[in-house]
Amino acid sequence: MHKQFLIGAALAAFMAATPALAEASSRAAPGAQTSAQSTALASVLADYEAYLRRVDPISAGMEGDREALSRLPDPTRAGELARVAPLTALLNRVEAISPSSLNEDEQLNRSFVAYLIRRNLDAIPLDGGRLAFSSEGGPGQGVAYLASSTRITSAADAEAWLSRMSGIPGLYDAAIADARRGLDTGLVQARSVVDSALALAETDVKPREGGDILMQPFKALPATIPAAEQARLRARAQALIDGPVAQRRLAWRDLLKNDYRPRAPVEPGMTHRPGGRELYANAVRSYTTTDLTPDQVHQIGLEEVARIRARMQDEMRAAGWTGDFAGFLNFLRTDPQFYATSREQLLEKASEISKRADDGLPALFGTLPRLPYGVRPVPREIEDSYTTGRYNPGSIQNGVAGGYIVNTSKLDQRPLYELPALTVHEAVPGHHLQIALQQEAADQPYYRRGADVTAFTEGWGLYSEFLGEEMGIYRTPYERFGRLSYEMWRACRLVADTGLHWRGWTEEQARACFRDNSALAPHNIETELQRYIGWPGQATAYKIGEIRLRQIRQKAERELGDRFDVRTFHDALLVDGPLPLDLLDARMDRWIAEQKARPAT
Repeated sequence: MHKQFLIGAALAAFMAATPALAEASSRAAPGAQTSAQSTALASVLADYEAYLRRVDPISAGMEGDREALSRLPDPTRAGELARVAPLTALLNRVEAISPSSLNEDEQLNRSFVAYLIRRNLDAIPLDGGRLAFSSEGGPGQGVAYLASSTRITSAADAEAWLSRMSGIPGLYDAAIADARRGLDTGLVQARSVVDSALALAETDVKPREGGDILMQPFKALPATIPAAEQARLRARAQALIDGPVAQRRLAWRDLLKNDYRPRAPVEPGMTHRPGGRELYANAVRSYTTTDLTPDQVHQIGLEEVARIRARMQDEMRAAGWTGDFAGFLNFLRTDPQFYATSREQLLEKASEISKRADDGLPALFGTLPRLPYGVRPVPREIEDSYTTGRYNPGSIQNGVAGGYIVNTSKLDQRPLYELPALTVHEAVPGHHLQIALQQEAADQPYYRRGADVTAFTEGWGLYSEFLGEEMGIYRTPYERFGRLSYEMWRACRLVADTGLHWRGWTEEQARACFRDNSALAPHNIETELQRYIGWPGQATAYKIGEIRLRQIRQKAERELGDRFDVRTFHDALLVDGPLPLDLLDARMDRWIAEQKARPAT
């Protein structure tokens, strides 16, 4: 999971509600004159960029906007409602532009922007912010991510981070208000999700070995800042932590412990909450970028489970196993040969696979990003409820590398036969490659460099696991089975997520798909279940996106025949940034037609 630009439950909800999009920078056809409609499109999108740079300083700061680095977004319900009027006005301006007067790239930009604004406006009345947190925590985890990705190279940078720190209490206040509004209206998280978030909140209020995470940017200040000034900066930061931040951390912990948990139902699923079915159906449409209903998504999941299970049987036999499927799963989950014996060994193995993946990139891609990535462990204070791995985007403008984050806890739950698939998904050719290329697309408008399209991004991550086969990453039947087990995991997500939130399933009904059809370790299954319960709909994007990407490639191979070049194809798919699936189809159909029209060489 890249879990792209995920910065904790409170800020993630804000980011999902306001996708980054801005000015149009369409490429006119050679010799074409700029029409009045083209000018209108450029104008409205330029206004939209200014608006979004104001309301989304996280994305703006990652793009090198120095002023934005001193601000945090406004995640309050009042702030969300205040966005309706300007968004509506901007949408009206976009819809007034006649697409017939635009060139093809301008038409795509107009359609994409209209889609993103409508998605945003559709979500605001549902007030999904009332859920306030997930199994991975709340505002504390969001600001911890920001601290870990902040680099101070000057006194101005230090002042900017101090300014952001001064806004942290407001993030807690907003999350507390959201949670109380959820309690008042019945849109609440299940108790198991509360327990996970509460455990993290308890960790936040305790002193941390090595110092507070919010002090991390101050650990290595540049020598250009005099020592005395460095001391004053650190003292100001510590005063914020010891005062208003500590007070809000306690208030958040106490809310979860004393007010929320006693009223949280054991029963999971949005279908059991007032307005939950409408909220969930909207989430499925938004994350998959389709009009698929939860029932249709559920059926696709069942079909994929059956298909993948047949391939897993083949690899099981290739490994020499003569027993039944359940016995093979038990063997994989329990035999010591499949597990690292130290945190360092697991991290080193992930690094070795990463370098093999790096080595295979030029054969599949004509364009590679400049930004490198590192392989890092999940911080120990959050590892118990954290996923197996994740990608954290970097920023070439701010001097921060991308990060492939590996969970090195509970080694007997981190099988090595799954590590190759995890690595190519989170690092390369998966999230790092796709997101870094998107960030570095200098010829694209701002919104295309930062747009969050989960079906594409996570679909690409899963497609990259398939590319691992072409790259020779999976060296044994066990690793190939591990790759299929990961694909099964995403197929079961379709079944379990819709089962929990639409069909009223129990946790055990959802658990069964993963337990009986994949080699996922028990701890990972439980961690993932809590994630799906607390983050409705997001898990449906992976398989839906990957299926479409595979279909697009198959169509290109079929229609182009000997003219198909995988490096050119991947560049066409990635370099201009992600799109909703229908718009992606149209763009790639146009690319296929262009390739067919080229003279044969």
